Amino acid sequence: MSSNKLRILVPIKRVLDYQLKPRINKTNDGIITTGVKFSINPFCDIAVEEAVRIREKNADLVDTVHAVSIGPLKSQDILRSSMAKGIDSSTLIETSEKDRELEPLIIAKILKKIVEKNNSNLIILGKQSIDDDSNQTGQMLAGLLNWPQATNAAKVELNPSDNSINITREIDGGEDIVNAKLPLIITTDLRLNEPRFATLPNIMKAKKKPLEKLKVGELGINLENKLKILKIEEPVQKQPGIKVSSVDELIEKLQEKKLL
Repeated sequence: MSSNKLRILVPIKRVLDYQLKPRINKTNDGIITTGVKFSINPFCDIAVEEAVRIREKNADLVDTVHAVSIGPLKSQDILRSSMAKGIDSSTLIETSEKDRELEPLIIAKILKKIVEKNNSNLIILGKQSIDDDSNQTGQMLAGLLNWPQATNAAKVELNPSDNSINITREIDGGEDIVNAKLPLIITTDLRLNEPRFATLPNIMKAKKKPLEKLKVGELGINLENKLKILKIEEPVQKQPGIKVSSVDELIEKLQEKKLL
């Protein structure tokens, strides 16, 4: 790996804060976004932390760690926050309001352009975003680049001797350990690490780090979504349970609800 330094790219997304309950705007079948808090997608935050840890543990093997976000101008805040945590530089691919909800395939195509532009050879991104839960972008990007991929990573270990990386994935009843060489795409799971907080001095330093801005239209990609959202509605509210004093009463209640 010494002859091929890591150029890490970390795609991140600005989403409705995970502590908030989304509210539906019934007039346009969308989620209310006015006056609510947005923050970095939790899985993306884990990806940022892992990229920074890799650089801290292997400073001589890492050339650069770059973050990219695709979204409105307000997405600068999560890029600055990521740079305060140790990311070197970042790029904002600015979208308009109508382009805000781009599909995973379009996002993957945009990221492919950034990968080629930055000559990245390791991409670390969250396995999914908490707004659409698609869990598709990393896999689609791997397909577009024809790169190996390791999804749902719970542990990442570099092997400088043979220019490869071991990725541990949690599976039912055990662990699945895969090995792949660069270039590589890794998607992060929740238990990979615990993201750090950005300190005030580092937040101030992050203001001086380079943040490139590009318009999404400059990339020459068709931004038309292939899928159409027909309706968004609240989940059905569960009725509270009841206690019964006997088997006979249980059978009676089940018959009342026509479950028997």
